[in-house]
Amino acid sequence: MMDDNCIFCKIANGQIPSKTIYEDERFRVILDLGPAARGHALILPKDHYANLFELPDDVAAEAMKLAKKLGAQMKQNLNADGFNLVQNNGECAGQTVFHFHLHLIPRYADDGQKIGWKPGKPSDEELEETKNAIIG
Repeated sequence: MMDDNCIFCKIANGQIPSKTIYEDERFRVILDLGPAARGHALILPKDHYANLFELPDDVAAEAMKLAKKLGAQMKQNLNADGFNLVQNNGECAGQTVFHFHLHLIPRYADDGQKIGWKPGKPSDEELEETKNAIIG
């Protein structure tokens, strides 16, 4: 299903032009208009899912297979040295468009990008408490 108020639904379904690098019946993959590096692409399902938690398992699996396929193609054709796959869920996690999308970001040794975080230093007790909270 498409959400008529969602810009990514409109792009994924061809209502808004894009630099499409791949399309099939379930997905459209476009070049990001504000790329972190040359070849930065967005994998967009044609159906609307606000985030990862709304995404059916089979669609999630297909998105990852597509990332693998296109990543290999970019590695060969763009001479990428590595990749980041980024998927944000929720505003506090950096999600700005509430339509599931997976960033496929080719990385180059000299691209100057920093995609990461400051590592924490939890104690063994904190890790144990967190583990127990997650698994119940």
